Amino acid sequence: MSSPGRAFLKPRALRSGATLGVVSPASTPKRELVERGLAELEAAGYRTKLGKYAFGGGPLYYAGTVAERLEDLHAAFADDAVDGIICTRGGWGSAELLPYLDAELIQSNPKAFIGYSDHSSLHSWFQNEVNLTTFYAPMVAADFARENGVDRASWRNTFEGEREWSLDAKDGLRVLQEGVAEGNLLGGCISILAAGLGTPFAPQLSGSILFLEDIGTKPYQWDRMLLHLRYSGRLEDVRGIIFGDMAQCVEPDEEDLLERAILHGLRDFPGPVAIGLHCGHVNGANRTLPLGVPVRLDLSEDKNPRLSFLEAAVSV
Repeated sequence: MSSPGRAFLKPRALRSGATLGVVSPASTPKRELVERGLAELEAAGYRTKLGKYAFGGGPLYYAGTVAERLEDLHAAFADDAVDGIICTRGGWGSAELLPYLDAELIQSNPKAFIGYSDHSSLHSWFQNEVNLTTFYAPMVAADFARENGVDRASWRNTFEGEREWSLDAKDGLRVLQEGVAEGNLLGGCISILAAGLGTPFAPQLSGSILFLEDIGTKPYQWDRMLLHLRYSGRLEDVRGIIFGDMAQCVEPDEEDLLERAILHGLRDFPGPVAIGLHCGHVNGANRTLPLGVPVRLDLSEDKNPRLSFLEAAVSV
């Protein structure tokens, strides 16, 4: 079996008492949801430090101008009092920051960057430019503000530095195509990743176990974007694929069509394929996925489907 790919830089652990810098690199969040989420984080033992533009206010739907959002993100990396960085919500806008990010600053101050959805573009940039382990994980207004919006076990295992742990059928995993593979876990929101193709910021997915999820995406759109990834060559050395919880994409009576569309889009893909992982846009408790960490995807016929993390995601 092939070994995992390139080594990633690991940020420090986030245990009780750690300070989380709170930023809004994309759209403006609702103040009441941010405040509710902050209260939940503080009840869990964290301190929080709001970015200057965290509550946003425009232009348009953005949480600030490009310069303002960039200032908040850079300030959080540069601030020695901040241990990790968490986004309030997604929406749209993170990709506007990519040409202006300071790789030297971020590489010199590696910290956990936490968010999902639109922030997939930032995850790809951090991985491509500074080889930083990042976290596709619950956000302040989107998840911590919801009752039972966060899966505490995967959050704790990830940020406290558990060396070996796993997700399985109880976390939603189901088998679409059998097999076993190892690689660095990468990926995110498929529409954001596909939009990056043909730009300097396209995701580098070679040697990965690829996680893909989205919201409001119909079967033919999944098929189309998978074709786009195939034609771009981005799936050529992907070793296994995991799809997210599709409840935010289709109604229950469309699930079979969606799964058949995915298998059609991957009809020449030789590796294991799973679906249903409760991470990203989910109705219930959002699982935390450390991106860049070596994993093993075991979809053997006679076993519980399992995604195993092979080493700690943070430095401890």
